[in-house]
Amino acid sequence: MNVYKFGGASVKNADGVRNLAKIVQTQANGDLLIVVSAMGKTTNALEEVTRACHQQQPAEAYSRWQTVRQYHEAIMNELSDQSPVPAFAPVFATFSQLERYLQQTPDESYDCVYDQIVSVGEIISTQIVAAYLNSTGIRAHWADARQLVRTDNTFREGKVDWDVTCRQIQQMAQSADGIIVTQGFIGQTPDGYTTTLGREGSDYTAAIFAFCLNADSVTIWKDVPGVLNADPKWFDETVLLERLTYQDAIELAYYGATVIHPKTIKPLQNKDIALYVRSFLQPQQPGTEICNNEHHLDIPSFIFKINQILISLHPYDFSFIAEDNLSRIFGRFAEAGVKINLMQNTAISFSVVVDNNPDKIPALLERLKQDFRITYNDGLELITIRYYNQRTIDRVCINKKLLLEQKSRYTVQLVVKDLG
Repeated sequence: MNVYKFGGASVKNADGVRNLAKIVQTQANGDLLIVVSAMGKTTNALEEVTRACHQQQPAEAYSRWQTVRQYHEAIMNELSDQSPVPAFAPVFATFSQLERYLQQTPDESYDCVYDQIVSVGEIISTQIVAAYLNSTGIRAHWADARQLVRTDNTFREGKVDWDVTCRQIQQMAQSADGIIVTQGFIGQTPDGYTTTLGREGSDYTAAIFAFCLNADSVTIWKDVPGVLNADPKWFDETVLLERLTYQDAIELAYYGATVIHPKTIKPLQNKDIALYVRSFLQPQQPGTEICNNEHHLDIPSFIFKINQILISLHPYDFSFIAEDNLSRIFGRFAEAGVKINLMQNTAISFSVVVDNNPDKIPALLERLKQDFRITYNDGLELITIRYYNQRTIDRVCINKKLLLEQKSRYTVQLVVKDLG
């Protein structure tokens, strides 16, 4: 069994769906399961639907949803040259289900409503892909990940129940006929509520299925030739990393490299399953292999995170930042659902760098002010360099003000303010 994962960019239009079918037909050997994300920017659009729905603005929610629906109908119409419209009947059933949901007045939490609405993007995309594959003679079995990936009720960050999930996935695979097509990013609680596994979590889903099925490999199909040593948006000259260790891959993902979801590596490393990152634009190219090897990177890798905020906490009573204060601080961040990207402390202050999320940070700051004096700087960048040297540090600090620097043996993190 091999697992392929196709992201939203790979199926953003009808040509993308056709290209997926060609890759499946020419690249796949043996049993195959494919995980497909929502098409294009559908997740972003459904987030706007969610916001309007939760704020009880039904006309706005319905209007935004109609834009999403029309986008998918246009793709199906273009694919209908070879795939008759009745093949897409499950998609229209999903449309109707969501429209009935939007007519209700939501009484659940925002995160719960988010998962019920945003998850529909993956359902629709996989129904379209499965119908198209079958219409071209590629036998496809559509599998509902909500019935397979069991999670707890932590909406938007569902935690996987591995025993139940593996049992359900294995039972499904035994009875499936043809290529299995399923969704990334989504699961379900024991009482039937849809959950999501965290933004951009489809890579993680591919790893979950690979782990449960003891797959030979996972291939993530991207719009880049593989894992690069820097984001081309930031660097003109990037280098393809042909091979990575699991450790280097998980470090890069943890620090914010967007090519791989941070949770993806662990399930694969636990069963020594190779991960390939390849280009759906150039499917004949080998891309990057991530596996159990001893050779660490010999060139520096750069990761940039923008829109960061540096928050410094100071006890009102001038007490030390000791275990009791740290416990209280971490508890506040956990309650707010805010991930810490960098932390540093002195005797009487504790500083963190986090994404400046307007939905979470203001409330978090108010909670922290109950126990600490707060200062902060926003509009910052967090630059991480893996396998750094002074020349690489100097390179990224041109026209920047350095506010905080943290070094370990292999990694340096720099918090900077743009002076331009």
